Amino acid sequence: MPQNKQIHLDNRPSAEACASNFKLVVAQTPALAPGQVLVRHHFLSLDPYMRGRMNDGKSYATPQALGQTMGGGTVGEVVESQNDRYKVGDKVVGMGGWQQYSVVDATQPGALKKVDITHVPLSHYLGAVGMPGVTAWYGLVKLCAPKAGETMVVSAASGAVGSAFGALSKARGCRTVGIAGGPDKCKYVVEELGFDACIDYKLHKDAASLSNALKEACPKGIDGYFENVGGMVLDAVLTRMNAFGRIAVCGMIAGYDAAPLPLANPSLILISRLKVEGFIVSEHMEVWPEALAELGTLVATGKLKPRESVADGLEAAPEAFLGLLKGKNFGKQLVKLL
Repeated sequence: MPQNKQIHLDNRPSAEACASNFKLVVAQTPALAPGQVLVRHHFLSLDPYMRGRMNDGKSYATPQALGQTMGGGTVGEVVESQNDRYKVGDKVVGMGGWQQYSVVDATQPGALKKVDITHVPLSHYLGAVGMPGVTAWYGLVKLCAPKAGETMVVSAASGAVGSAFGALSKARGCRTVGIAGGPDKCKYVVEELGFDACIDYKLHKDAASLSNALKEACPKGIDGYFENVGGMVLDAVLTRMNAFGRIAVCGMIAGYDAAPLPLANPSLILISRLKVEGFIVSEHMEVWPEALAELGTLVATGKLKPRESVADGLEAAPEAFLGLLKGKNFGKQLVKLL
């Protein structure tokens, strides 16, 4: 059995996460038991939710255990099998974690899933046709409840979730506006993803300035908003929400490394009679088949053109993850395991 490089959570952050919170170790891969398969990972997913798991506080996810391999989504191929349902060479997606190999009990429902790479690249099963894509689908379809002609807005629009949200929203006949950081990301959002407009939040020093930009981009107001960021961005969006608007709260990345972010004017929730709902996509597995079918079709037909930032080698994972938290990635952040 091969040696296996792993990255463990060595200690918890006291404030901002840093590279010294992680530790590279080499372990021996155990022999397979009946029902198990050995998967060699090709790509590892890096996602904002992982920052919350690094803390030992109240959260929707169990804290990451110290001295254990960091959890995370992976895609790869079966290289040894003791399970009749999986053969060597099968391409699979699972939660293999920050390591080169994983031993998976494939008898457990949902532990491993075969994927077809005929029309969808393997790496996209960690992004547009994976958990981030389904996250966008659920937030839009079930919470923002779009109607043709309405205006939908998403923050972090160039990322894995935001880009999928845009394609799904446009497919439903909505005016779709993104918020992203930097001219290159905004250009991609409009020209390649097909958004109607994109606002560069880095050009705005405060919520009032960003609110004015939103007024111009959303002349009929905002009916649905998908929240990934929080802070100034949420404060600005609230001022432009229409009566009975819907807000799907997916993340608050602006506050992941610091104190909780205050809300400047929460009374706007009442004034505009808004529906605001947070969600965790893993709690809604019933929608995954429908969502993945639509997302796969959008990618295969070129209506969704996801972009990826790829770091090379497991050793690069910590710095790539820290960069993700600061918005340095362009599109879905992956690690290619060499």
